[in-house]
Amino acid sequence: MTTSPLTAPGPHSIPGEIARSWLLVSARRTEQFDQAERSRADQIVLDIEDAVDPKHKPAARDDVAEWLTKGGSGWVRINDRASDFWSDDVDQLKGLPGLRGVMLAKTESAAHVTETFDRLGGNTPVLVLIESALGIEEAVSIARARGAFRLAFGSGDYRRDTGTSAEDIAMAYPRSRLVVASRVGNLPGPIDGPTVSSSHPVLREQSAVAVALGLTGKLCLDVEQLPVINEVISPTQSDATWARDFLDDFEARGRVIRDGSDLPRLGRAEKIDKLARAFGVQPLPGGAGPQ
Repeated sequence: MTTSPLTAPGPHSIPGEIARSWLLVSARRTEQFDQAERSRADQIVLDIEDAVDPKHKPAARDDVAEWLTKGGSGWVRINDRASDFWSDDVDQLKGLPGLRGVMLAKTESAAHVTETFDRLGGNTPVLVLIESALGIEEAVSIARARGAFRLAFGSGDYRRDTGTSAEDIAMAYPRSRLVVASRVGNLPGPIDGPTVSSSHPVLREQSAVAVALGLTGKLCLDVEQLPVINEVISPTQSDATWARDFLDDFEARGRVIRDGSDLPRLGRAEKIDKLARAFGVQPLPGGAGPQ
């Protein structure tokens, strides 16, 4: 019997802490809400910030609130703390049954996070979108802020703010800064910005670069990008096989540490195995993966 390399979990059954793909949906496109919820996205984010013209924001907020109240479930990208819309955003979303959390746009200080978290009642996670040079430099204090759930990179606005190109070498510093800040703040790995190109090879390459730098999720703009993102950010079959074989052997020898490399390998194996199980990645039948 053949073994499928990836058994797709149910829609949005992947916890936000390890979610790979975060699908942004304009709050003006109400006809896409249900489709997005049924998609392969680990999590969906209804956008009432940059995706909505200022004069349409109140109506878009109403539409999102109605959908979340009537059985829909997802995150909402709200307007930044300094905007005229932030207060109404948090007040209308507070306590809605389908709200999984908010993505706070243009975060530049820890206070932006804690004020949002507290205003929402102190139990709604805040996914922190960092989009500027100031936000990147304040990333450590932001990651330590009460209510911070995970960091995400607003790469397009960051490039606009700094004049940086989209080349990998130019974007390595802000991405790495978010990775280090997340570790210092004891948060899950950060979420990379979206790939605008419709080319799957480009998306695959950019997702792999993000993974190599330590990011563990990616924003996306199109449902067609979801399978690629989910595949690249998941452990490979060979990794899952190695992890399972190592853990089985470790248990069989009574969990005895043999040398200095065992503990690091154990930690890596446990992490890979946890993710592989969560993402439905099946080990190779009868074969050991790479170490």
